[in-house]
Amino acid sequence: MACELCEREVEHLTVHHLIPKQKKGHHGPKINICSACHRQIHNLFDNTRLAQELNSVEKLRNEPQMQKFITWVRKQNPHKRVKVHPHKG
Repeated sequence: MACELCEREVEHLTVHHLIPKQKKGHHGPKINICSACHRQIHNLFDNTRLAQELNSVEKLRNEPQMQKFITWVRKQNPHKRVKVHPHKG
């Protein structure tokens, strides 16, 4: 299965609500992404920004910090857990 963000073939995907559940996104659009991308999204962005500005695959992919991460993560072994560092500032 391919991650809808980084497009790596991984064994397990997680469901990311494009509009966070805390922002009434329970029944909104969802994407299937790898755990590395999912963790990175939530490390970088708060739920308000996700709901208002980064609520599509294209918007997430085009966000500069995510572009940098996706370029990096595509080079990582999809069968190993990728360490994601918390965002500093």
